[in-house]
Amino acid sequence: MEALIIPVLVVLAGLGISGVKVTSSSRSMLVERLGKYDRQLRPGLSLVIPGLERVVSHESLKERVLDIPPQQCITRDNVSIEVDAVVYWQLLEHARAYYGVDNLQAAMVNLVLTQIRAEMGKLDLDQTFTTRSEVNETLLKELDQATDPWGVKVTRVELRDIQPSQGVQQAMEQQMTAEREKRAAILRSEGERESQVNAARGRAEALVLDAKAKQEAVLLDADAQAKQQLLLAKARAQAATELAAVIEAHPAAAEGLRLLLAKDWMAMGQEMARSQGGSVLMVDPQSPASLLAALKGLQEKGGS
Repeated sequence: MEALIIPVLVVLAGLGISGVKVTSSSRSMLVERLGKYDRQLRPGLSLVIPGLERVVSHESLKERVLDIPPQQCITRDNVSIEVDAVVYWQLLEHARAYYGVDNLQAAMVNLVLTQIRAEMGKLDLDQTFTTRSEVNETLLKELDQATDPWGVKVTRVELRDIQPSQGVQQAMEQQMTAEREKRAAILRSEGERESQVNAARGRAEALVLDAKAKQEAVLLDADAQAKQQLLLAKARAQAATELAAVIEAHPAAAEGLRLLLAKDWMAMGQEMARSQGGSVLMVDPQSPASLLAALKGLQEKGGS
């Protein structure tokens, strides 16, 4: 009897050891009982009954990286490009991922490739380079919705490289060269135009300043002549007044003064006629009364 008990205990002990499972907090195990899903083992020590239960899947719950290989895409303007990407994802519901899809990673790769081709087909070639962030956001939203039935959470999508074909690259380089030359030509023409405008503005300002200077010189000369004529007229008026007073005070000296005045009278009359705004006095040098009246008139004009 004892001989039978010892082997049985050894067999039971062996079955118990093989049925003990230790599950990490970052991993998950699925257990089937008689070929049917039974439970997901919690972190820690668990017991699986040998022969009746078995672990069918053992997966990590950490965030993982899915490398998407390069693929050919056609843009909206019919340009062939090669695109690859990186997808970050995490397993949230192990049972749904195991029983919902046969090969999870292969299914995700094909899904990402399909979505990338669809998004690239909506964009022109230039937009694929300038709207990369928007494309990443769109892919993230669409992939997260598509993988939700599998118990997968897509956390981030990054387009890693967008590579046009060799012919397209050469055309783009030629286009960029032409654009740079065009901008350089525009800048040169604008610089030349600005230089010409500044030169013309400088010449115009110089002409204006010269005209103003000449005008001021003419005004100053005219003002000086006017002041000179005014002073001369005042001096002559004062002299005429004094002479008239002498003639009036000394009638006997009138004959002598008449001879002196007759000599210079014509010269004074000619000078007055040549002066600006001047006038000529026509008097009879032989008549003291006429001379006196002319001198008084000249005094009144000089005073005015």
